[in-house]
Amino acid sequence: MLLETLQGILGESGFAALQWQNVVMFIVSFILIYLAIKKEFEPLLLLPIAFGMLLRNLPLAGLMEVGDPWQSSGVLAIMYNGVKSNLFPCLIFMGVGAMTDFGPLIANPISLLLGSAAQFGIYVAFIVAVKLGFTGPEAASIGIIGGADGPTAIFTTSQLAPHLLAPIAVAAYSYMALIPMIQPPIMKALTTEKERTTVMTSLRKVSKLEKVIFPVVVVLFTSLLLPDVAPLLGMLMLGNLFKESGVVARLSDTVQNALMNIVTIMLGTTVGATADGTTFLQPATIKIIVLGLMAFCFATAGGVIFGKILYIVTGGKINPLIGSAGVSAVPMAARVSQVEGRKYNPTNFLLMHAMGPNVAGVIGSAVAAGVFLILFSH
Repeated sequence: MLLETLQGILGESGFAALQWQNVVMFIVSFILIYLAIKKEFEPLLLLPIAFGMLLRNLPLAGLMEVGDPWQSSGVLAIMYNGVKSNLFPCLIFMGVGAMTDFGPLIANPISLLLGSAAQFGIYVAFIVAVKLGFTGPEAASIGIIGGADGPTAIFTTSQLAPHLLAPIAVAAYSYMALIPMIQPPIMKALTTEKERTTVMTSLRKVSKLEKVIFPVVVVLFTSLLLPDVAPLLGMLMLGNLFKESGVVARLSDTVQNALMNIVTIMLGTTVGATADGTTFLQPATIKIIVLGLMAFCFATAGGVIFGKILYIVTGGKINPLIGSAGVSAVPMAARVSQVEGRKYNPTNFLLMHAMGPNVAGVIGSAVAAGVFLILFSH
């Protein structure tokens, strides 16, 4: 009797329903957990993504099952509504805005061109993805990886190709973490030693009035031009206005810390939970990972090459290394420009100059997403 009871329990357990896809996804999640904890690769998002992946592939747990009524749905399925409705990416952007200083961009508007040039990788990856057989919406979602902006990639993919959300999110955040390894060889290959040692003059001081007006003007212009991008840029600039106004310190602090942390947990966990083994372990996933790397490389190259053009046009006043910061991984890409500049000229200080194209890249990737949404979601 006892043996039969134990056999019955085992037969109804997750062990009996375990498939090879589940085991492979467990291993993938373990690797990502290792990279997040041991190597500190974007741990704030990679760790919840990895654990969400683990939870999704637990047989019979039903954490992502959608029930009727909705209260009977799995806990992760309920949380996932924040991704499907784009609530979580927009709230993340509000937090990013509250932590961002657009002063370097305002002081040196030419940085906007560098940020735009670094979006080159998005369009290259889009074209190649179409050639490889992906549909237009799928290719657009893959291309956005090149913007080095996780929330924008999630925002775009959840609307255009939700079935690709897991591999695109994992690729986007993994490559963001690998920027210090990916960018330097490209930066060195495309510049001369003379260009790399260029010292740039100090930026002018930006007034408080300019910083307050900037988010209002940006959201008005971009949202009227590309209405689909209003949720992202609207929340980005709202968070920035909280910071720069100086009169809502409590709101700014809440957005930067408590709200940002809560949303990060829910966003990362539910995005990871979309990685079901039967759909994730497909040849398309490998293609997405390769295309994502290509997008990053071309984005870096686009920014550096345009930096070289500005170096020539301005008579050697622009260091091309800051062009690589045009990818919108704030502030990691700007730090890479600073570190590489110091290697060739220890007295050089490029960080604030690189922050201009860096924050411009945030706007640029959101605009690119808006273009794709207009083309493929209507």
